[in-house]
Amino acid sequence: MWGLGREGRAIARVVAERLPGTPLTLVDEGVAGAGEGVSSDPAALLGCDVVVRSPGISRYRPEVDALRDAGVVVTTGTNLWFAEHAGAPAIGVTGSKGKSTTSALIAHLAAAAGRRVQLAGNIGVPLADLIATDGGGVDLWVLELSSFQTSDLDASPPVGVLLNLFREHTDWHGTQERYHDDKLNLFAHRRDMTSVLNAADPVVRERGAGLPGPRWFCDGADFDVAPSGVTRGGAPFVARERIGLAGDHNLVNVCAALTALEAVGVAVEGVTDALADFRPLAHRMEPVGERDGVLFVDDSIATIPEATVAAARALAPRPAVLLVGGHDRAQDYAPLAAYVAGAGSGVAGVVGLPGNGARILDRIAEEGSTTTGGPLPPAVLAGDLADAVAHARRLVPAGGVVLLSPGAPTGDDFRDFQVRGDAFASLVRSVLEG
Repeated sequence: MWGLGREGRAIARVVAERLPGTPLTLVDEGVAGAGEGVSSDPAALLGCDVVVRSPGISRYRPEVDALRDAGVVVTTGTNLWFAEHAGAPAIGVTGSKGKSTTSALIAHLAAAAGRRVQLAGNIGVPLADLIATDGGGVDLWVLELSSFQTSDLDASPPVGVLLNLFREHTDWHGTQERYHDDKLNLFAHRRDMTSVLNAADPVVRERGAGLPGPRWFCDGADFDVAPSGVTRGGAPFVARERIGLAGDHNLVNVCAALTALEAVGVAVEGVTDALADFRPLAHRMEPVGERDGVLFVDDSIATIPEATVAAARALAPRPAVLLVGGHDRAQDYAPLAAYVAGAGSGVAGVVGLPGNGARILDRIAEEGSTTTGGPLPPAVLAGDLADAVAHARRLVPAGGVVLLSPGAPTGDDFRDFQVRGDAFASLVRSVLEG
């Protein structure tokens, strides 16, 4: 077992139960993971027959090549689940952004249709915990799959959903092109599958044409987004006010969910009322509270600039102060800079967080010097998240929004986006109670 997070430990338990007496080598390179019986050196794996790689460990590391050169089989918990559940009714959901919301929407609506649903993968229960589950009580598996999980996937589900393809995780995949290829590997292993594809995303439109059984949404012919809400073939299907999610990007997720459900035989006309009951997931455009007419929103999951733009647009016309920045993963911040500098964006201020916040502010200033959109909103660099919230409160006008939507992953200050979002919510609660 290489990597002893929740998935690695779950697989170790499965091996002990299913193959008692099998010698296990446990490797965890994290400081917290090393302990009695656990090595921190991947070279310890060279004597194994099979290595199960944790999703956080890049398959492109030289140590992985060394294992394969030594004749070691390298696999993943996701592959082990597919091997145990060949032919299971499943929808796999991937894309750069929107995976969790779309997966949860599919599960929510399928349950409303009377299906017994298991939500798993990056959301719900890790697949490693379900390897030994026979699935006898499950009518539909809904699997959120990251690029780390799809990269060396050797099976495909009956239905796959591809939401979008941006620049992401180049530190893990090496290049943007390989990241996109690894996403598309979800669709590479069965010709009889249905590929649910977003026609509004130009990269998906280009790369998806050759995928098996393409079924498009957001192309005007079937489910699509309109000012009124979700349409079908140009006719109203679900009014915007009947959907418990804000923003056009979430309406795209609704279109994806409806298309995927139809692909597995769910009559979606009968489940649209359930859309009103669905609420934002944690750290995804999640309202934290409101005081003196100012709304505070946690969108800590936004780790790319395109997600920050989508969040700001979803809150318009309310003026927003954006809290941006984190670990610098060499993203192109031109889309965010163009939005902030554009006339009528409604951005009332930008606060840069530690990490690459200064670089983002510089990119916005550069865009402002070349555009005729008018004066830029005020910008300030914060020392930490508490400082950023304080600056945002000074900048936000009455009736506005303070939006944590960093457009970057977490840096050294927070372990992950959940911890960052929780810290923001704690600071906001102090404001609301003060």
